[in-house]
Amino acid sequence: MIMTKQEFLISANLREQTLEFWLEQRWLIPDETVPEVRFSECAIARAGLIQDLQRDFGVNDAGIELILHLMDQLHGTRQALSLLRESPRFK
Repeated sequence: MIMTKQEFLISANLREQTLEFWLEQRWLIPDETVPEVRFSECAIARAGLIQDLQRDFGVNDAGIELILHLMDQLHGTRQALSLLRESPRFK
């Protein structure tokens, strides 16, 4: 499901100021469409993770940036391994 910025703010239970900060930090990257940005369900999950890290674990901004970066690297590595396994060369 793709949602507008307002729908995302409601679904993620975020203030617009918080979202703007997260976008500046590139913790969230919306699907950019003209004339309005859109957000996916994946962005909702990521927003929930950021909120959990801040609220439940007391992680500061630098820590969140590091955690998100490492998670993105891990996801990319898993994708690459999956593609490699599916390659005819390795079957």
